[in-house]
Formats: sequence, C-alpha cells, structure tokens
Amino acid sequence: MSKVILITGASSGIGQITAGFLAEKGFKVYGTSRNPKKADHDFTLLRLDLQDVSSIEDAIGKIIETEGRIDVLINNAGMGITGPIEETPTEEMKRAFDTNFFGAIEVMKCVIPHMRKQNEGLIINVTSIAGYMGLPFRGIYSAAKGALEILTETLSMELKQFNIKVTNIAPGDIATDIASGRFHTPVFKGSPYAGIYKNNLDLMDEHVDKGKDPILMARQIYHIINDPNPKLHYKVGEFMQKFSVVLKRILPDRLYEKLIMNHYGM
Repeated sequence: MSKVILITGASSGIGQITAGFLAEKGFKVYGTSRNPKKADHDFTLLRLDLQDVSSIEDAIGKIIETEGRIDVLINNAGMGITGPIEETPTEEMKRAFDTNFFGAIEVMKCVIPHMRKQNEGLIINVTSIAGYMGLPFRGIYSAAKGALEILTETLSMELKQFNIKVTNIAPGDIATDIASGRFHTPVFKGSPYAGIYKNNLDLMDEHVDKGKDPILMARQIYHIINDPNPKLHYKVGEFMQKFSVVLKRILPDRLYEKLIMNHYGM
C-alpha cells in the first residue's frame, strides 16, 4: 500500500518540487496551499492556512476521510522576513512566528492523534541552516526556524513511544521564489541601518538566485522516508553553509561572529 504523504506549502518552490517528485515515486501525495489553484499536478492540492486552525482541521479531515491514514507529514510551508530588529514591526515578527513555528505545531497537533492510532508515522520539519545561527537582518527568521529545530528534538522523544519518528531537514540557499513572499522591512531614508541593510538585501537575493536546485531537497526527503531509522537532523546546501554549523560549535563566539559579519560586509 502506498504511503499517504501530506506536505504543506506545495504550490511552489521546495514544496511543489518535492510533492511532484514523491508522487512520481508512487506515493499518494496531498499538498496544501492558502489559495490552491487548478494545475497540472500529480498530487492533490488542498486549501490550508497555517494561521487558521479550522482550515488545518478541514484539510487533514478530508485526507483521513479519503485515505484513512496519514503516514508522513512534511511541514514545509513558511515565510521569510527581513529587517533590522529595531525597525521591523512587531506584528510582522509575530506573523512570521505564527507561520513558521506555531503553524507547524498546529498541523502536527492535528496529525499526531491519527499517527498514534496507527501506531506509526513520520514527521519531517523543514527548518533552515539559518536556524542554527543568528544572521544580520534575518534574526526573526533564524529564531523561528531555530525554535522549530529544538521543538523537533522534544517531539522526537515524546512521540517515540508511539512509534512516530520525528526529524528535520535544514536547507541552505535553494533556488526558489521565496523572496517574492518574504516580508521586507523597508529601507527607510535616513535610517542608521539603510546602507548596510540594502547591501544585505541584495546579497540575500543573489544567494537565493545562485542557490541549489530544490530537487536536492526532494531527493533527501525521499531518502528520509525510506530510511527505517532516520537521523534527527539533516542539512542540504553548499558545503560552506553546512560547515558553518560545525564552525559555530568549535570556534569562540566572537570569532564566529566576526566571520559572519565579514561575510555580510559589516
């Protein structure tokens, strides 16, 4: 019997590529989007808004009604946010956490009872290499993804008794259209951050444009699904991006901070 997979944020980017790839491999795939449109997909696209619990319950209810089970949950949906902490609206910070952190939690809380009833399941949380460190002008994004990383570790322990495996996969720069949906704090005229922030925005977009093919994420997720004993943490991206996580563990804090600042021209 084909495994039933739910992947959030499947209308574009990593989610769409991964959903299509897994469908080609023979899985029964359900993707979600806040505004699903008819498209030529090999998977079903359902409406789901991470900030609307009733829409989460409705989408998952439809899958259970049709398939009777959910074998794999891939928490992929999210949003980007940039800006100096001092100048970023607090309501936008909260919206980023509601999407990237609390939204993922609400999906898991809705799926876990079904997996527990099945006495098996796999949850894959898509985080970010940025979640392993504070990055200039991306602090809220880093903090939300870092929080999901830590929560993954907690859930792995809490759900092991129910034969539910929990893992995460942290991408570095992947070539997607994430910038189009990102909240950008404006570069305010006369701001003390204006020059360096504008340079960093350009650098972020350049990194994404030159990022890795999202098919690499799809292949890694496929590997995780087929691994009877998946690791707790996975990373996908450029060597130096992945190595930066190792450097953070072994270098003195201020030296590591200096390396990051030099990288971003600060």
